Amino acid sequence: MKVLRIDASARVAGSRSREIADLIEKKLMQLHPNTEVVVRDIINNPIPHISQEKIEAFEMTQPLTDEQKPLLQLSDELIDELLAADILLLSVPMYNFSVPSALKAYIDHIVRAGKTFSFDEQGAVGLIEDKKCYLATALGGVYTGSEFEPMNFLTGYLQGLLGFLGITDVEVFQLEGTDFDAEGLPARKQALISQVETMQVR
Repeated sequence: MKVLRIDASARVAGSRSREIADLIEKKLMQLHPNTEVVVRDIINNPIPHISQEKIEAFEMTQPLTDEQKPLLQLSDELIDELLAADILLLSVPMYNFSVPSALKAYIDHIVRAGKTFSFDEQGAVGLIEDKKCYLATALGGVYTGSEFEPMNFLTGYLQGLLGFLGITDVEVFQLEGTDFDAEGLPARKQALISQVETMQVR
């Protein structure tokens, strides 16, 4: 089994989302000792934001010129890496109600017509099939059940985006109140640890 782990927290030390992903990775290794984990840290090795030239190369229907071919090299590499994995482990903090820009840059490289999605007469079709995703998220505030719940544009966005690509088996491990609820945080963390401990992997 191959796991692709993507870390998107700008905090390398003291990151709650990385800590959650560590727990999930450890559990996966316990359940499947021969698991191969490929780590792509998009903070230490950032993905550049896409350019006009790269967008135009993505949209080309005829063969690319020799000058354009290098523009797709990173996107092709990231897509091939994703397709080769059985499990996707996303480690994502909430920044300003949504995903970090580092992750958005990664997403813009892997969402490509004809590669990871297509359209037919019924509409959009995700081309990434038979994958499980574990989504490890850390939110500074408490959103669930609070007045700020509509401001959580992270979890729904990622679930929607993954589903658009064909990854519909998504299990969310979400730790809330990491910055603004010191009193309730220990209980939330323990509940999350229990959730990891009861994970079932196909």
